[in-house]
Amino acid sequence: MRIGELAAQAGLSKDTIRFYEKIGLVTGRRLPNGYRDFSPETVTWLHYVRTAQTLGFSLAEIGRNFEELRDAPDSAEALSGLFEEKIRVIDARMAELAALRADLDARVGTGCPLRVS
Repeated sequence: MRIGELAAQAGLSKDTIRFYEKIGLVTGRRLPNGYRDFSPETVTWLHYVRTAQTLGFSLAEIGRNFEELRDAPDSAEALSGLFEEKIRVIDARMAELAALRADLDARVGTGCPLRVS
């Protein structure tokens, strides 16, 4: 399928698909006329990419995870492992943000809020 059809089916812009191709998330073969040709499975993959982004995964993580998932004997188990790791990262970031918020809160009304504490 050509890039316009892929974009319509995946709900993305052609520029987004070109970018994903540039960074290696999708691959399309070139036809003799220079047009890109993508397999129908690319639509499913692009839906996965968008869902993964919604769940907080970066494009780099998605690219790395695809390699892991493709080679995993049980993709559901592999996905659960990735989700558990992402939860650990989120929990750590939430703790950092809570500490930052507490520090900022302690500085409110102290005159110079940029003093060394």
